[in-house]
Parts: sequence; structure tokens; C-alpha cells
Amino acid sequence: MAISPGPFSGRTITELARDLRAGHVTATGLAEQALAAAGSLGPALNAFVTVDASGAMRAARRADEELAAGTDRGPLHGLPVAVKDLIAVAGQPATMGSRHFARYVPDTDAGCVTRLRRAGAVIVGKTTTHEFAYGPTGDRSANGPSRNPRDPARMSGGSSGGSAAAVAAGIVPLAIGTDTGGSVRIPAALCGIAGFKPAYGAIPADGVFPLSRSYDHVGVLAGGAEDCLIAYRCLGEEPPEVAGDGDVGRPDPSEEAGGGDVGWLDPAGLFDGDPRVTRAVRAAVAAGGEVRLPAGFAEEVRETYVAVQSCETAAVHAERLERAPELFEPEVLERLRAAAQVPGWRYVRALEARQRLAEAVEVLFGRHDVLAMPTVPIVAPLVDQRELMLDGRTVAVRPALLALTSPWNVLGLPALTVPAGTVDGLPVGLQLLCRPGGEHRLFTTAARLAPAALR
Repeated sequence: MAISPGPFSGRTITELARDLRAGHVTATGLAEQALAAAGSLGPALNAFVTVDASGAMRAARRADEELAAGTDRGPLHGLPVAVKDLIAVAGQPATMGSRHFARYVPDTDAGCVTRLRRAGAVIVGKTTTHEFAYGPTGDRSANGPSRNPRDPARMSGGSSGGSAAAVAAGIVPLAIGTDTGGSVRIPAALCGIAGFKPAYGAIPADGVFPLSRSYDHVGVLAGGAEDCLIAYRCLGEEPPEVAGDGDVGRPDPSEEAGGGDVGWLDPAGLFDGDPRVTRAVRAAVAAGGEVRLPAGFAEEVRETYVAVQSCETAAVHAERLERAPELFEPEVLERLRAAAQVPGWRYVRALEARQRLAEAVEVLFGRHDVLAMPTVPIVAPLVDQRELMLDGRTVAVRPALLALTSPWNVLGLPALTVPAGTVDGLPVGLQLLCRPGGEHRLFTTAARLAPAALR
């Protein structure tokens, strides 16, 4: 049974910003709503690790005082935001979803949190992450699994599962996550919201506990694409001039005139998923043509992703694996031990392969400005489920969840997921891809293909 919608369900950042400036609501009132919802809805979803009621109310009162004094920090000013527990918030626990960091409290903010505060956002709490972000299922964490608001018996996806659950349940209008192989887009798609992974390095990753530094991205999760764009413009390397009415993030129709031709990227070239998911997403895309990845691309990009992530992740955790392996969740420990066995020569060859893979995808962008495909080739599995049946064949859940998102981390491409209908009552996502620098085309394309997803 779906969770009852929280106070921010269906309320966009633009609408909230206008109501705040018109005096219909206050930042303290919005914070109180978010905190109440975190208390009433959060436990059923296990969306939050910690909730900072006192800090949120202080920030909200300051936001109200600033607005009253004529200081307007932009569209996020006074709005409640949740932050993944992998990201440092000064004075708040950062457990990384692990018993290894059960008592760790950072004394400085991550770069993206500094930018949130500069934008006037009110941080209400830290959200559940798969342990050390090392899993796309979201159900292996020291504080338990995060759950899907559409059906709490099902996984939220991961690793930013708590952030997705908090937004999808309407607890907050915006949350911050990280994405190393799909960890923003996977839970966003499974929970029926929007998620945006910008180009590599577009949002600073300092103060974010690393999984694989070559692939780690900071991303945003919101109810719709427009809200993702607003957040990105506030958090990116070149924040915009503030606009008090909240319109800073609205896609400019004039940008669409310069192109935006969409090519349907056949997902079967990467993974043979649920055909019902592919049909549902394909129905939302009026693509100018269909493109296919070259032979051998899927295998090479998969091997590249695994080799680089494995070696970099094993390096991050080498001392913990040696000194206190018992503190890891068993499934995560098993994966880390396997990662530590990947030889260095595979890592070197994988780094070399990235250029070849980038050249192959560049050929596709030579024909189309935006590529479209499903975000995840299956609907949300049950919590703890590791295999499922598709058309009489057994499919492993973890590779399926990662199959259509991880290639774009290898290449550092901007990727946006928006809701694209349902299968068996469960959400499916449309994923849009572009070259770095063409991000505006993702949002104008989303507005054209799935206008309802903007909200």
C-alpha cells in the first residue's frame, strides 16, 4: 500500500518560492511541515538517519528574517532540503550508512552544502544511504533499508534511496544525493520522481565520502525536472543571479529553437530488460530516429565500469577491510573483498578504454542532440530481492538496476530521469542524455516529451 502523500507532494519549488514571498507561508512554517512529515512518514520508509529539528528551525527563522529585511537569496531561500548521509553537514552525524562511522560528526560542510546554505536552503536532516553508497538497491545500511513510498515492501533503489523516498513521499521538495553508477537516477526512477546527474565535476564533491573518485557525481532529486534545474543552477560551478520569484530554473523555450533532436537509444544494446518498461518509456518519446550502440560496447563499458570502481573502492576501504571487517554489512563486505581482487592492470586498461567508449557515443551525438532510453529496465524489486523472473529467465537485480545508468558515469555525461508512466502500478523512468554543455536541452526536451514530469 502506498504511503499517504506528505505536505510537499505536488508542490514545486517555483510555487513554494512565490507563496513564501507573497506571505502565504513562512520558512518556519515550511520547516515545521517538513519536520512533522519526517516524524510521521519517515519511519515507515526509513528515509532519514537523523533529523535536525533545532538546526532546521534556526535556519528557517534566519531565512524569514532575511526576507523581511529585503535579503533574497533566490528560489531555494527558506525551502526544506534533505541531504544524503554520505555528504558532510557540519555538526550533524555522517554515518555513511555504516557502523564504521557510527559516531562520526564532521565539523565542516561539504562544498555542495555550503552552496545550499548560501542559497538560503533549510537542511532538515540526513537521508539513508546504502552502506558507503556501494549498492544500487538501497537496502543494505547500518540503519536498515530505505523503502519505496509507492509500495514500502519494495526497495527504493540506491544508493541515494533515502533522498528519493523523502521527496517521493512529499516530506521535502528537494534532496541531494550522489551518483557513481546511477545512485541518483535509479531511486528517482523507481520512486516516480525526477533526478539529475550533471556532468562530472559540475557540482563540487569535496566533503562527500568517496566511492569511486573517477565516477562520483553530486546530483539532485525533486518532484519534477524544473525543480532539478533550479537546484542545479544554485549548486553548480556558476550559480545564476538570484531571482526572488523562483523563476530562475524554468526552461527557456528559446533554448529549444536551437535544436533538441532526440534519438531513441535501444536499451537492448546494454541490457535485455522488461519489455513492458521499454514500451512504456518508448511511448513517451517522439524520437527523430533510433540509434544503437556498436557491437561490443556493452561488454567493454561494463568491464571498464567494474574495473575502475572496484580498484578505487578497494583503495578507499583497504584499512577498514584489514582492521575491522566485521563492521561491514555482510553483502557489502563480500563485494569489497571481490573488488580488492581486481588486478591493477585491469584498472590501467579500463582508464585507457574510456576514450574509445567516448568516441563511440560521440558518433551518436553527431546525429542527435539528446538520447532517450529507460532509466532502469525493471520496476522496483522487493526489499532484499536479488533475483527476479523476466519472460521465464532469471535476472540478477543489481546488474539490472545499473545497466542503463552506469555507462554515463564512465563517460561523465549529464543525465536526467523523469517519470514516464507505470508498469503494474509501479513507476518507470525516462532517461535523457546529452553532451556536457548541452544540459539545457535535457530540460527543454523533458518539457516537450513529458510536460507533466516538470512538476
